[in-house]
Amino acid sequence: MSLRVLLVDDQRLVRAGFREILTGEGFTIAGEAADGHEAVKLAARLLPDVVLMDLQMPGLNGIEATRQILSGPERRPRVLVLTTFDLDEYVYEALRAGASGFLLKDAPEDQLTAAIRVVADGGSLFAPSVTRRLIAEFTQRAQTAVPPPELAQLTPRELEVLRLIARGLSNQEIATELVVSEHTARTHVGHILSKLNLRDRVQAVVLAYTTGLAQPSHGDSARNSPRQ
Repeated sequence: MSLRVLLVDDQRLVRAGFREILTGEGFTIAGEAADGHEAVKLAARLLPDVVLMDLQMPGLNGIEATRQILSGPERRPRVLVLTTFDLDEYVYEALRAGASGFLLKDAPEDQLTAAIRVVADGGSLFAPSVTRRLIAEFTQRAQTAVPPPELAQLTPRELEVLRLIARGLSNQEIATELVVSEHTARTHVGHILSKLNLRDRVQAVVLAYTTGLAQPSHGDSARNSPRQ
């Protein structure tokens, strides 16, 4: 079945461009919204698989629209944020609101379509050019967050896995790092998300940095592929 995408952008020509790209790749455009208010209403009525969300719009911006869409009743779509600038502070707030990742608007077409499929499948994705650099920069400013009590439920191994998630490692890379099977690594990740009541790996990364569990490493380079 074709993935259903809701396009949210205040510029009609931008929406038209995305519509042409996505329909050409076999996606179904469930609807289009020109602002956050319309996006919230359409998401509730149309139940898309993925919302392609612009951040800076008049009226209700993409951050608040994302928060409202993801705080609604099940079934909730995945939100993939699009931004013009790779150091947009709004991106961090969108991730905290529950977005499953973000891309720059000038990303290649194949990266856009791959990103939609990744987040629809429950994965998460950051723009390759700024992946952990952006997260580290903004979460470093916000390390006053009180660790949730659920964090105490994690085993030492799960805490180790959470730190590896924050470093941007995939399940396969975590398995290699810990010398375990990929199935075991995937199980640990699932337990972490469940115990901490997190939607996906993006929220796990944000939590790890904001609580100080993970620290930015200046020697790390940005990852170049979606993480699942």
